[in-house]
Amino acid sequence: MAASSADDVTTRCFHVDVFATGPLSGNGLTVFLDTDGWSTSAMQRLTQEMRQFESIFLSGIGPAEATARVFTVEEELPFAGHPVLGAAAVLHRQLAPEAATREWTLLLAHGPVTVRTERRAGHWLAEMNQGQATNGAAVAPEKLQPILARLSLNVPDLAPGLPARVLSTGLPYLVVPVRPEALARTAIRADDLEAQLDALGAKFVFVLDVENRELRTWDNFGRVEDVATGSAAGPAAAYLIGESLADPTEPITLQQGRFAGRPSQIEVQRRADGALLVRGAVWPVYRGELELEAAELRR
Repeated sequence: MAASSADDVTTRCFHVDVFATGPLSGNGLTVFLDTDGWSTSAMQRLTQEMRQFESIFLSGIGPAEATARVFTVEEELPFAGHPVLGAAAVLHRQLAPEAATREWTLLLAHGPVTVRTERRAGHWLAEMNQGQATNGAAVAPEKLQPILARLSLNVPDLAPGLPARVLSTGLPYLVVPVRPEALARTAIRADDLEAQLDALGAKFVFVLDVENRELRTWDNFGRVEDVATGSAAGPAAAYLIGESLADPTEPITLQQGRFAGRPSQIEVQRRADGALLVRGAVWPVYRGELELEAAELRR
C-alpha cells in the first residue's frame, strides 16, 4: 500500500464518525493511510487543517496491523480511543471488505492495541482491549480545590461521598464525579489547567455525572469539547465499578457529546481478568485523496 516513489504519492483519507448512533453523529475523525515517511510537522498541520479533535495516521500497513500516530490540533498523543476504533474500521473496509469480522493490531507510542471489527449494515462495530486500568489514590480536597476552580465548580457540585482520583488505560485522566445539575455548568476557564493536572499525575480531566453515566471533557484550555472520548471511557467505567456504582459483570453504557450537539454512546465491558473492552459504532462519511506534494508531507 506504500507509494511507489517519493514523488508519486496517492494518499487516501477517510472521514468517519465514531461512537455514533448513525451517520453525522458521534465523534468525527480523519484517517490517513500510507503515511510512511511523513514528518511530524505535516501530520500536526493536517490535523489542524481538519479541525477535528483528533486525526490518525497509519504507516507500515500489513495484512492485520499498522503503525499509528495520533494528533490533536495541539500535540501528538501516545494513545487515544476513537481514532483507534475508527482506523481499525477503515482497515477492515479497505483490506477485508467481505469479511464479517477481523482483528487488528495498531502499534501506538503507548504500545500495541488490539481491535476487533465487525461489519454491519452500512457501518462497522469496533471494540478495543484497553487492558486493566491503573487506579490512583483519592485526591485530597486541598489539592482538588484548584482544579474545581478552573472547571467553574465548587465543592457542593461534587457527588456526595465519592472521591476524585486519577485513572488510566493509556492516558491518565483525573475523574471528577459531580451531581447531575453541575454537568451543564462545567467549563474550563483557565490557561494553566495542564500544569495543575500534571502535579496530580494526570494529562486530562473529565467530569462524570455518576447518576446518569454521562461525561464531559475538553482540551486543557477549554477551547474544544470532545464529543466521545474512548481513552476516557475505560477509566470512567473502572471508576464506576471501583466505587460500586456499576455491576462489573454487565456492560456499561456511557453518554457524551450532548453539550457539543453530537450525542454519542460508548459501551464498556469488563472481562473477568479485569481488562476493559471499549466498543462503539463507526459510520463512514466520505473518502478522498490528498493532493499535497510529497515534499510538503516530508518537511
